[in-house]
This record gives sequence, C-alpha cells and structure tokens, in this order.
Amino acid sequence: MKKIQIINGPNLNLLGKREPSVYGNTSFESFLESLQNNYPDCRISYFQSNIEGEMINKIHETGFDFDGIILNAGAYTHTSIALHDAIKAIQTPVIEVHISNVHAREESRHHSMISAACRGVILGFGMESYRLALDFFNNLSGNENK
Repeated sequence: MKKIQIINGPNLNLLGKREPSVYGNTSFESFLESLQNNYPDCRISYFQSNIEGEMINKIHETGFDFDGIILNAGAYTHTSIALHDAIKAIQTPVIEVHISNVHAREESRHHSMISAACRGVILGFGMESYRLALDFFNNLSGNENK
C-alpha cells in the first residue's frame, strides 16, 4: 500500500468558504474523503497548517518513509526558501499543486520558490490537481528518482 502525504498551507483550511470563485465550494475534508474512497490501495494522510515551520516539520517527518508528498504551500510557495530547502533535504518525491492557475492571477503569484525542488507542478485544475498528483504517485513503480 502506497503512503501519500498531502500537506496544505496557509488559508487552505478555509476551502469551501474562501473565495469560491477561485477555490470552489468544496471543503478539503469532503474532497479528501472522495480521494480515500477512490484510492483504496493508498494510505492518504492529510495535514494543514498556517505555520511555515509546522509544514517543514511535517515534510521532515514524512520525507523518508512515504512514497510521495503532495504539497500546496499556498502563499508560502512564492516566499519560502525554507520550504525549498526542506524538500531538497528529503528522499520522498514532492509534487507542488495549486487549485488555481497562479499564472493567471496576480504577478506576485507567478514565481514559485519551491518548484525547482519538486518532482513536478500541477496547477489550475481545481481540486482535481490533487487527484492528478495522486494518480502520478499511484502509478509510480518506486524506481524513479526524486
């Protein structure tokens, strides 16, 4: 059974309430339930924090024995060298995800400080961005490098 960690950053605890025109009307908890039902062969763990250091601690905690990390770092994507360094320090591959197409939004969201440390980036597909990342990890044979 593959172990996948989803980590959501600041303000993503408000999904379903926050800017529905950008982020939709679904809470992450209800979306997570559908992911868990649709991927019974994966153990999907979920963590959300508005605090950068807690996100780094979770990356460290899961970064050596999980099969994949799906990371939506929220606004920290655009500012955090510390998250970049945490991703580089671990062995587990990380996919950066975003619900919205950040390149169609404010210019301050166009650059990611973490992309270069990640295996790939999926953005702009709403909550399906997480499912696409999960599909990638679910199909990974285990021999691919970070």
